[in-house]
Amino acid sequence: MKQAIVGFQQDDEQHWVAELKCGHHQHVRHQPPFINRPWVITQAGRTAMLGCLLACKHCEHAD
Repeated sequence: MKQAIVGFQQDDEQHWVAELKCGHHQHVRHQPPFINRPWVITQAGRTAMLGCLLACKHCEHAD
């Protein structure tokens, strides 16, 4: 289920985590060539992604 990104925070290891509208959180790493999310590296890039939809794995697997 796709949910809007409403904010970002960093975990204990300084990896970026998207805060989703549903209340769940999801890591958004930039680890090329496997995961290509260069926007996560800068504040401007993260700000531009606010409101964009991201698949929430927790909502998809909810009973």
